[in-house]
Amino acid sequence: MTGAAGYIGGRLVPELLDAGHEVRCMVRSSGRVRDQPWASQVEVAEADATDAAQVDRALDGVDVVYYLIHTMGGGRDFAAADREAATTFAAACERAGIRRVVYLGGLAPDGKLSPHMSSRTEVGQIFLDSAVPAVVLRAAMIIGSGSASFEMLRYLTERLPVMTTPRWVSTRTQPIAIRDVLRYLVAWASVTEEVNRSFDIGGPDVLTYADMMRVYADVAGLTRRLIIPVPLLSPGLSSHWVGLVTPVPAGLARPLVESLRNEAVCGEHDVARYVPDPPGGLIGLRRAVELALVKIKEADVATRWSSASTPGAPSDPLPTDPGWAGGSLYLDARARRVNASPQQLWEVVEAIGGEAGWYSLPIAWHLRGLMDRAVGGVGLRRGRRDPRRLRVGDSVDFWRVEEVRPGRLLRLRAEMRLPGLAWLELRVLEHEGATVYGQRAVFHPRGLSGHLYWWSVSPFHTLIFGRMLRNVAAAAEHGPVSPRPPRATGAGPPGDAATARGGPQRGGRAAVTRPVS
Repeated sequence: MTGAAGYIGGRLVPELLDAGHEVRCMVRSSGRVRDQPWASQVEVAEADATDAAQVDRALDGVDVVYYLIHTMGGGRDFAAADREAATTFAAACERAGIRRVVYLGGLAPDGKLSPHMSSRTEVGQIFLDSAVPAVVLRAAMIIGSGSASFEMLRYLTERLPVMTTPRWVSTRTQPIAIRDVLRYLVAWASVTEEVNRSFDIGGPDVLTYADMMRVYADVAGLTRRLIIPVPLLSPGLSSHWVGLVTPVPAGLARPLVESLRNEAVCGEHDVARYVPDPPGGLIGLRRAVELALVKIKEADVATRWSSASTPGAPSDPLPTDPGWAGGSLYLDARARRVNASPQQLWEVVEAIGGEAGWYSLPIAWHLRGLMDRAVGGVGLRRGRRDPRRLRVGDSVDFWRVEEVRPGRLLRLRAEMRLPGLAWLELRVLEHEGATVYGQRAVFHPRGLSGHLYWWSVSPFHTLIFGRMLRNVAAAAEHGPVSPRPPRATGAGPPGDAATARGGPQRGGRAAVTRPVS
């Protein structure tokens, strides 16, 4: 396996392991895969694809090779570098007696191609022309969280309810779900027939890029997007526009934009002769987007933001994905040492809300409750079931208890009216023998209004959350909390806990308020 540190490779390795294969990963530095969850289950060979001697050692005893190397960055010589690496690697495969090379390329029609698509086509042909049988799978846009092309679609759709767009939004393409891509790749390790050809692979839907943005908006619960194509934006200008609107780097956006100028529709489905379609058929765009998105239904949302480092499916983000992958999530995280026992701190945490208040500004609390009721929300009417104890499913003012780990963690999910999803997490920690109070608020915005909401309330976070941090610590230090303290202990607006993925900084006292994309 080459490219094991990349988007496809990082997801393909565990699929191959699950299928019973022994896997050796070839990387330039072993540190690139050290933090992968499967790192201890594979062999790692350090080699540069342009160094024949190193590649020879890496391929010793190998049966099937997956070649997933491709330069996506800028620079004038990327095509020459790709050509040199593929030529060197193909020759090494011949010397090693490899049974099959599997290469994932790009789907594009014959004719004028973008420089990056031309390079990928050339690399595929190098392997097809070698003495080792090769299978070249040609895919268009891959739909899965972490895929650069999907992340570009996600951010453009979420952040722009009205957009003037280049003409490439009218180009037809045939996207494919990451699960189907991996299914094809894994299957070719076991196909016994000798095959040396390319195959087009795509999902069941053929759409324009504008169509895909509309499908994404519908699945994500956004209002219908108004898309106005204009003929003025060149690929260079388009990539800078994408870089401005989204966190996808302009250097990466350019090859993606350039490829969108070419129609990418499958011309055949011959791959099904060797790898039959699954019983339920290939995954359509709508279902692929659902799998790639953070679920917004109550039953599915529970710990999605907090468990991103332990993906459960190929369409989930991996910890090694780029920092901008996975959508926009905002975080306010703080921590403070407390001169009290963990039990004393937990008593304060578990009794929070209701008559105990939120240990911040009472007037802000009441105003936020009134604002929520004014737009049809629950406001402050519910209080809490028990002044001292909480269980999963309890209501606490306009929060819902999502998780309780006695003595350690209380996680609340907001049920006030918000343009997104919000959580408030309170932790009792121990560090070097000291008790530490950890507090973080997380927000997953929905559409442009969600981003505007976050930035409108974030200036108040130091006042609200900083005061809450200090007062919770002080309450623990002064003894067990009374079930009905004076209202002067106050309450900050939980709506300002609006924020979603990432972890608090460590230390005696720390605070960070930042977007995590």
